[in-house]
Amino acid sequence: MPKQTFFHLTQDKQDTLILAAKEEFSRVPLHEASIANIIKSAGIPRGSFYQYFEDKEDLYFYLLSELSKKNNERFISIMKEKEGDLFETFIESFQFMVKIHKDRKHESFFKNAFLNMNYKLENTLGSNVFEEKQKSNYQNAVKLINRSNLNLKDDSEVHHMIKIITAVTFQNLVQMFVKDLSCEEALKNYLEQMDLLKRGFYKEEIQ
Repeated sequence: MPKQTFFHLTQDKQDTLILAAKEEFSRVPLHEASIANIIKSAGIPRGSFYQYFEDKEDLYFYLLSELSKKNNERFISIMKEKEGDLFETFIESFQFMVKIHKDRKHESFFKNAFLNMNYKLENTLGSNVFEEKQKSNYQNAVKLINRSNLNLKDDSEVHHMIKIITAVTFQNLVQMFVKDLSCEEALKNYLEQMDLLKRGFYKEEIQ
């Protein structure tokens, strides 16, 4: 996370530094990124950079966590619009993320992230409102789910179902970049997998 001195900057100065960082992380993956390029673009001395962030990794993961936070806020908003329909909420969220991730302004940034995935990256990008470590957020989000059309016994099964859908969603985003899929192809694959989850895999026994 940024040091307090970063938050003492004016919003314009914060935005300038964040934009410079995003440009650099769009140009190359994190391990190749240069602090020199970031501070040159932002117009700040190297010493000032270290007053705001520990290193380039600190800045990078702050960027990702802020994006994840916005995604979570959007997810909750969509779920309220969909009256708690979990599948429809995930589908609309996925459609939005595909559109944003493939937008020319953002594509290189996300492509570098998804193609150079490690545990910390996945954990940050995949952070969502249903993580139990965020107890209050988790409980509030779960309360919004309409369970009337879901074949679930208890809260434990709700949690496991959410983990499965989240994993499928994240994996489809990764595959979009790994296989260089178009928005249409990515959405088609995702909808097919979501339909399978809704229907289940096991045939009911004929009485």
